[in-house]
Amino acid sequence: MRTPHEPGAATVVAAQRGEDGALDELVAAYLPLVYNVVGHALGGHPDTDDVVQETMLRAVDSLGELRDPAAFRSWLLVIAMNQVRERHRRRLPLPVDERSLADRADPGADFVDLALTKLHLTGQRREVVAATRWLGEEERELLSLWWMEAVGRITRAELVEAVGISAQHAAVRVQRMKAQLDASRVVVRVLAVVPRCGELAHVVGDWDGEPSALWRKRVMRHARECERCAAAFDDLAAVDGLVARLPLVPVPFALDPSLWGAAGGAGEALVGQGAGQAGQGVGHAGHGTAQPAATAQSLKAVGAVKKGFWAQVAAKPLVVATAVAAIATAAVVAPMALPADEPPAPAAQVTLPPTFTTQPLPESSAAPTTTTAPSSSSPAPTTTTQPQPAVAAPRPPAAPSAKKGVSTWNFDGVGRALGDVGAGWVYNWAPTREDLVIPQGVEFVPMIWGAKTVTPANLAAVKGQGGTLLGFNEPDLGEQSNMSVEQALDLWPQLQATGMRLGSPAVAYGGDKAGGWLDRFMAGAKQRGLRVDFITLHWYGSDFSAAAVGHLKNYLDAVRARYGLPVWVTEYSLIDWSGGAARYPSASELAAFASGSARMMEGLPWVERYAWFALPADKPGTGLYTPGGVPNAAGEAYRSVG
Repeated sequence: MRTPHEPGAATVVAAQRGEDGALDELVAAYLPLVYNVVGHALGGHPDTDDVVQETMLRAVDSLGELRDPAAFRSWLLVIAMNQVRERHRRRLPLPVDERSLADRADPGADFVDLALTKLHLTGQRREVVAATRWLGEEERELLSLWWMEAVGRITRAELVEAVGISAQHAAVRVQRMKAQLDASRVVVRVLAVVPRCGELAHVVGDWDGEPSALWRKRVMRHARECERCAAAFDDLAAVDGLVARLPLVPVPFALDPSLWGAAGGAGEALVGQGAGQAGQGVGHAGHGTAQPAATAQSLKAVGAVKKGFWAQVAAKPLVVATAVAAIATAAVVAPMALPADEPPAPAAQVTLPPTFTTQPLPESSAAPTTTTAPSSSSPAPTTTTQPQPAVAAPRPPAAPSAKKGVSTWNFDGVGRALGDVGAGWVYNWAPTREDLVIPQGVEFVPMIWGAKTVTPANLAAVKGQGGTLLGFNEPDLGEQSNMSVEQALDLWPQLQATGMRLGSPAVAYGGDKAGGWLDRFMAGAKQRGLRVDFITLHWYGSDFSAAAVGHLKNYLDAVRARYGLPVWVTEYSLIDWSGGAARYPSASELAAFASGSARMMEGLPWVERYAWFALPADKPGTGLYTPGGVPNAAGEAYRSVG
């Protein structure tokens, strides 16, 4: 995912050897990335420029220690995030020379203001950028990296390395951060309404006007409970699509080489003056603060970098700090125009061979119906001289929904639970139903779980189970089927040869992302002429509020827009892994989401199937039925829909 502006490993090696111009090229190419990462991570704090300087200086000073030149970008991001965290740890305001702000379009603007004005943002894109002010420190750090991933400047692997956690944990944290960002977008909308809701005015009566996580929660609580303010939840476009089309906040000198050449002569003069002025700059540069940075001086500093100024970092670190400060301070001089604010254009649909429209079922399993199964009636109580109390009739099972399903493993009462919950289908991550007791009228859908299960025996077995086959399980996670896109594509013709209707591999996250695992698989399937009949997804929400249903819908909408195929959600629930160990919602939160999400997906015609994770509640988690086949609160809620 290397952009045309980024040099490769050969340039890094050349810089390590001290070749003329190589170090200058690295600094110029990567400064926009560092500036945007740090700017988002610090939420527009005035220290942004200082942290950018410290990051670049540390990178240049330590470049010789980098063992893998191809990992330069990942290494630079780790340094940037370490500097951001160090800034958070210090919690001390750094002195700012007011003269260094002279070049800014708005001397009072922070990074967010500059992004809003210089990128000419309107509509929901403007709301997204403004909403970043409402995130906490850790959320902003992750946002800064995810934002660069969304616009195609870094990879997920580089994000994971910079944050220092596992890929699965990172996926969950990103999902949670996006949920908080969506909540912040609602807050921005609610507070922008004029005149303000009277009850909201009372809620924020003692607010000091500074965005914070605490006030975000208070405003969100009001928005959920207020009929008028609840309109702010409507029509939130998927944040991934909004961000993906945004350019970086510009660093114009680094992006326009013509300006560098014009400043070359003056740059040499600045180098010559640097040594003499270094002693005078100690008081300022010790804090990382820039010297005066008028436009002319900015041009001179950039010219100096172009002429090899960075190569003298070991001898003249304070002069280098001044040069970087000039570049970073000038990072927002040239505005960039964007097209009108419109919903992200869906990617071209994958054109595949004709798909199967029929789904034959095995003889032992009848097709799901929408009629209520008859309940057995209780005999009328007998009349004696001492009347006996009437015996309550057993509760009839829920009417099966062809869309609603469950994932399950075998547990005590599984047959009773399947008959009661009203699911039209079930799967167990296996090619056959194995020892599951499946009631008449509930369809079993087989799965080929991963590379090791692509065997002649399993491929023959699935054909006796029905007309639909689920593809690989979370191939994008090392803890699951752990497959490369190429490996999955190579094995896919064997699944296609079964003649069954095929669901795509079920990715754990990023199904809506350009360049993600699923996107690359679908592109490869098109190139090879392979068939995929519907998209299979997993989704776990870490926001346990009422907004969770909307987060899920936003994701489904984005996936639908990208591929234009029917969707199956084969695992979904609410689980928060952001603290390391799994955190689960309360019984009431889980029940509310179970019913709300099911109703939402029942109403989406292109969502063909959905399955809760999971049916058994035989251990702590998000299960629906306790041992013996008795529903808990979430089970009752899920049972009621369909």
